[in-house]
Amino acid sequence: MSNIDKSTLENLRTDYAMHSLSEADVAKDPFQQFGIWFEEALKAEVLEPNALTLATSTKEGIPSARIVLLKGYDENGFSFYTNYLSKKGKDMHKNPFASMVFFWPELQRQVRIDGKILKLSKEESEAYFNSRPYESRIGAISSPQSQVIPNRESLDVVFKNMDEKYKGKHVPKPAHWGGYILQPLAIEFWQGRPSRLHDRMKYVLMEKGKWKIERLAP
Repeated sequence: MSNIDKSTLENLRTDYAMHSLSEADVAKDPFQQFGIWFEEALKAEVLEPNALTLATSTKEGIPSARIVLLKGYDENGFSFYTNYLSKKGKDMHKNPFASMVFFWPELQRQVRIDGKILKLSKEESEAYFNSRPYESRIGAISSPQSQVIPNRESLDVVFKNMDEKYKGKHVPKPAHWGGYILQPLAIEFWQGRPSRLHDRMKYVLMEKGKWKIERLAP
């Protein structure tokens, strides 16, 4: 086992000085601001710019986090797809609040989104499922996500059996798989700055759908 010296970790530092973010820079609407930053992440060729950390928690408040992929966003929220019976699916069923974090190191930027989780309609989930590559659809049917399995071979056997069953045929969306949308209550845009004096602009949802913009101390 390799041990990393404590001083090595303590001295790992990156000075951020690529961009700034001010009240005059940001759009009045957070979805528009997200769109601007997302387009810039695409142009900067950020590796999987739609990858995000999704944090959920149990009814008792015990948190867990994992990486998922953003599959859509508009003024209603940010959507992704998964197995309803997975750990995150069970968490969101009992505690319908979650957080998302995007980190784009190439631009020294971070976006945090806190909000309420709702299921997407069956029609939306089926439309996206049918657009996925064949192997991904077979994988969704084959994997009992988050459940304990005896070994890798057992998963491969199920995948092979499902592949033989559906090869050349329509693969139906399983009932336990579908989409969610996170409807934001707050969205924070973080821009790295020198001396750890980062810029943080936070949008907070107010009454009648209005957004209040606040600057946070780093």
